Amino acid sequence: MKLGIMQPYFFPYLGYFDLLNNVDLFIVSDLTQYVKESWINRNRILHPNKSTWQYITVPVDKLSLRNSYRTPIMEIRAVKDKKWKQHMIGQLSHYNKVAPCADAMTDFVKQCLEVDEDFLSRLNVHILDRCAKLLGIDFQYQLMSELSIELHRERSTEERILDLCEYLGATEYVNLPGGRGLYHEDVFAAHSIKLTFRNLPSLIYSTGSYVFEPNLSIIDVLMWNESEEIKKYLDAYKDNV
Repeated sequence: MKLGIMQPYFFPYLGYFDLLNNVDLFIVSDLTQYVKESWINRNRILHPNKSTWQYITVPVDKLSLRNSYRTPIMEIRAVKDKKWKQHMIGQLSHYNKVAPCADAMTDFVKQCLEVDEDFLSRLNVHILDRCAKLLGIDFQYQLMSELSIELHRERSTEERILDLCEYLGATEYVNLPGGRGLYHEDVFAAHSIKLTFRNLPSLIYSTGSYVFEPNLSIIDVLMWNESEEIKKYLDAYKDNV
């Protein structure tokens, strides 16, 4: 069984969905500590000036943020005021006259944000699930906070991941390139677990009069590309990078 474990990012980049497309089970790492202004509550889309990018951000309820280095992701709440959602939809308006899928994608984002969910991690999981369905990815997941396993903080990140792999019966652990400094092939091999790092080549696509920016939010990718074509791209590299 191929296992992936990641924090729940907000409308993440295409490489995140490449990971989802290459695992049998995905564990939502909602027990890790929340870090302010991270991919948990923001991402990037093209800027109206056509030459750079801008952030789309979910404002965090400060009452849920005891300390960014102590509060687990699962306890972080989004601000209840709907104004930030309206503002975010407004940030997409410049796509309308130029991106071929703008109308459908803007409606899709609206629907994703309409869910009645206060906790940021669960909002993100809802969005991941909706995006995976749109892309035709079989998204099987569990929340780390709901697993019946105690992960000891005194153990290293690598040791805790190995504990999870063995607990869940994984034969392969799949991670994104950022984990290369944390995990070691020989250590996993000693536990009869294969370690794989995904390194999906950037999908290059036309953005009209805008300057193309790689690795933006999946929102941008879906503004310019049909979901079926994106899935074909992901499948072309499945098990190969």
